[in-house]
Amino acid sequence: MSDFLDRHIGPSEADITSMLSAIGQKSIDAMVSKTVPNSILFGNRMDIDTGMSERDTLALATKLAAKNTLAINFIGQGYHGTVMPSVIQRNILENPGWYTAYTPYQAEISQGRLEMLLNFQQMIVDLTGMDISNASLLDEPTAAAEAMMMAKRANRKNKSNKFLIDSNAHPQTITILQTRAKPLDIELVVEDVQNNDFSDCFAVLLQYPGTNGEVRDLTGDIDKAKAQSVLSIVACDILALALIKTPAEMGADIVVGNSQRFGVPMGFGGPHAAFLATKDEFKRMIPGRIIGVSQDVQGNPAMRMSLQTREQHIRRDKATSNICTAQVLLAVLAAAYGVYHGAKGIKKIATKVHLKATALANSLTNAGFELTSNQFFDTITINTNEAQALFNIAQDRGVNLRLLNDNQLSISVDETTSDADLLAVLNIFSITDLISNSESVLAINIHRKSKYLTHSVFSNYHSETEMMRYLKRLENKDIALNHSMIALGSCTMKLNAAVQMYPISLPGFSSLHPYAPEHQSKGYQQLFKDLEHALAEVTGYDAVSLQPNAGSQGEFAGLLAIHAYHDSRGDSHRNICLIPQSAHGTNPASAVMTGMKVVIVKCDESGNIDINDLQEKAKKHADNLSAIMVTYPSTHGVFEVEIKQVCEIIHTQGGQVYLDGANLNAMIGITRMGEFGADVSHINLHKTFAIPHGGGGPGMGPIGVKAHLAEFLPGNPLEKHSNAVSAAMYGSASILPISWSYIKLLGKQGMQRSTEIAILSANYIADELKDYFPILYRGNQGLVAHECIIDIRPLKEKSGISEEDIAKRLMDYGFHSPTMSFPVAGTLMIEPTESESKREIDRFIAAMLNIYDEIQKIISGEWDKDNNPLKNAPHTAIEMAGDWAYPYSRTVALYPVESLKQNKYFPPVKRIDNVYGDRNLFCSCITTEDFE
Repeated sequence: MSDFLDRHIGPSEADITSMLSAIGQKSIDAMVSKTVPNSILFGNRMDIDTGMSERDTLALATKLAAKNTLAINFIGQGYHGTVMPSVIQRNILENPGWYTAYTPYQAEISQGRLEMLLNFQQMIVDLTGMDISNASLLDEPTAAAEAMMMAKRANRKNKSNKFLIDSNAHPQTITILQTRAKPLDIELVVEDVQNNDFSDCFAVLLQYPGTNGEVRDLTGDIDKAKAQSVLSIVACDILALALIKTPAEMGADIVVGNSQRFGVPMGFGGPHAAFLATKDEFKRMIPGRIIGVSQDVQGNPAMRMSLQTREQHIRRDKATSNICTAQVLLAVLAAAYGVYHGAKGIKKIATKVHLKATALANSLTNAGFELTSNQFFDTITINTNEAQALFNIAQDRGVNLRLLNDNQLSISVDETTSDADLLAVLNIFSITDLISNSESVLAINIHRKSKYLTHSVFSNYHSETEMMRYLKRLENKDIALNHSMIALGSCTMKLNAAVQMYPISLPGFSSLHPYAPEHQSKGYQQLFKDLEHALAEVTGYDAVSLQPNAGSQGEFAGLLAIHAYHDSRGDSHRNICLIPQSAHGTNPASAVMTGMKVVIVKCDESGNIDINDLQEKAKKHADNLSAIMVTYPSTHGVFEVEIKQVCEIIHTQGGQVYLDGANLNAMIGITRMGEFGADVSHINLHKTFAIPHGGGGPGMGPIGVKAHLAEFLPGNPLEKHSNAVSAAMYGSASILPISWSYIKLLGKQGMQRSTEIAILSANYIADELKDYFPILYRGNQGLVAHECIIDIRPLKEKSGISEEDIAKRLMDYGFHSPTMSFPVAGTLMIEPTESESKREIDRFIAAMLNIYDEIQKIISGEWDKDNNPLKNAPHTAIEMAGDWAYPYSRTVALYPVESLKQNKYFPPVKRIDNVYGDRNLFCSCITTEDFE
């Protein structure tokens, strides 16, 4: 085994022996054999090398990055070179205080990143001119697809089933819209909208500027659409909006786009934070997450995720989208870029970019070349019969242009383009002089006149000193893994090792354009090949696609593959998806998105799938059965004994088995889903394979399939009707080196050991807490998988203390709460992961036991049932300094255990009033005075 394994595994060998003894097991092997059903206990069959050293892994990653060719880039098409300020790179991107935080479900200990996400929303609202924005979506085409579905819901009066797309939209957007529209029976029409009367469609999507770079006033088209009760969606470039008229001023109903060029590297496709902004009247239809300003119980301003019902796992098969992932870390980076540069800085960057494009255009037209349009921001398109020949010359000289068609070449400049780069491209056209220009070519009627980024947050932090301190101030408000254990069940918050994170900053990985010619990405291609092989070996599947850029996208892609398989066999009528009651909420949402009808399968008292109910429903729907979606180990935290039988029942009736890979952390090296009957799974790389949660994203959700489904994996997003699900072929490619490094470092035996210790740690916690908090579900031999559910309901009946009260009280102990009320209301689901030391696990256990003792004081009457440390939690530092109004001491409130005197975290706000926040929806930045 590698030396890295000792860094990754939290407990020492002595700790492991002690923990085994505590749960009454003689060895790891004995524990595993009692946890995992014998019928699927295959052992380690993975054909994967032994683990490498940190030094060798980093050297190999650096070598692969160097194999990627960073040509002079003029491709554009929604992706642009940009400069991430060093103060942001060092203090956010490369700072575990930001990248190891969890999704801000516990808002009181997430105020720092919530403030930056509010900045992101304000930035998008200002630049687009719209009323409200979310924060955030996965990529621009995904955002466009979400807007299409939102427009269908919002425009019920219009009975048309056609969605119109301007032919000047980005081709990847058209492809993703085709993928999304087909299962929902939406008819896509792609044509030049300038000649359209909009008489037969429910919505139209316009690209602004167009994919060929043309900037034109869309007001006339939008007015014509409005006259026909057609909603207008504008896909825009936010840097261009610093100079050109806003979509709102032209009458747009919904605006989508990507914030990538605000300081986020192209990364061969991602991750990047897309957005959807709209009018106030549609605010309760917005997909994804919206950050709003509420107040805490003392009336102080406090931020939270608003409209919690938008969280799609709550709505299940009634969901309007299956997106429950945001790109939080990327939205934070883009917002920080906006804060650091401010309105003047953003306008200065946009102007420089535009004038570079203008100089290029002047030089080309002066030499006799013809432009498709003389109205552009950063992209010009040349009409020439020599397009292919010129493109080839450029390739030979290490310059990337974009070949639109046989007669058109496109050239896009960006923040990183130098005069030398401009001369290099002009030389391809046999031009030796650059004609610089200080005048904009944009017509007066398209100039932006409205102000933007006027809030003080975009003016106060332009020096590096002030920016550094602002970022530190926000970081200090949050609990991340660099502070303490985050014991979230179902979400695997394990070590994101520094050596695994390092490669994402290597230019060879971070600066490559996703549509660069394949020969320029040799290093990436080798990494993809390695990772696909490893994931196939881990899962027992035959083929893997790395394209889905979130677990939700993986679910969608897997179900599309199943549908395409049935379709190829003449079984397109198969549309029933069986889903157990215990499933993740995204499962039914994904099924509905792929045009399936959801039928729920019951669970028994032990939390397992009710086999009798499954057999009955599988037979009842045999003629139309498409699939079952099952999570394994189950969402209840146990290895269900009948999993092979479940697969056999479905296959007997002609269906396919979709196995949710959320809990793969409990299976690696022990069993393989592709061998016990599953046909397809998505794999959450941000859970099992160490991509950090980043405060709620990025994620990656590759899918593995058996051989018969391989031909139906997602295709190239630049090819029409390819069933692509993401804008780039390899999704968020720049974070794949993290999981690649994880596998290289741990190797075959190390990954198995990680699984074993994850199971041990969960059982150790369950055993230590069982006499105080009942363990809701166990396997048939009394053990849990890699997580356990403790039942708070009996204590609540006696004391009035809820799982939420315990979650908030844990903040006073310096801990993030376990998962609350999922999958069972009134419970907490705990997952320690293999990376947590026994010392830290014991500290968490001590906190829980101390909280149990506090609850006993309420039950006995020693503490008032409504005025006690749990009901009043969390307690802030400000309270400590002021008059003390509580009937218990400051020490009890703030230092309930001795260890806190050495390392105390103070929540910045009291418990937040969620009801107030939803009734008074406010999703823009608040003034400094309000904070004070």
